[in-house]
Amino acid sequence: MKDANGQEQVLGQWKEHALVVNFWATWCAPCVDEMPELSDLQREISAQKIQILGIGIDSASNIAEFAKKYSISYPLYVGGVNGTELSRQLGNQGGGLPFTVVIGRDGQVKKTFLGRLKMDDLRKSLSGL
Repeated sequence: MKDANGQEQVLGQWKEHALVVNFWATWCAPCVDEMPELSDLQREISAQKIQILGIGIDSASNIAEFAKKYSISYPLYVGGVNGTELSRQLGNQGGGLPFTVVIGRDGQVKKTFLGRLKMDDLRKSLSGL
């Protein structure tokens, strides 16, 4: 998958980490609203080998422009239409945004959240990893 700078990234680089995968779009107000909190959380949890990844269901140009405008402390990837299918495979049957998936170090989905995150709920899910 390409990152916000257009560089191909291997998602396997995170295989030693538990992941918080956040599906979002630049046109989705609740998605954009939760991103500063996710950035703060990434700084808190980085030493625990937990990585937040943002997968944008949007065009590469919109994501690149967004990334330049805002300081997000976790990697942003361009998912485009394929990102919607990936979110469905991970449990987002309705295709709504934002959609967040907690994946354990074993590669298994531990928890999913549809809609604007409540950070306390996410932190509770992460404490069990």
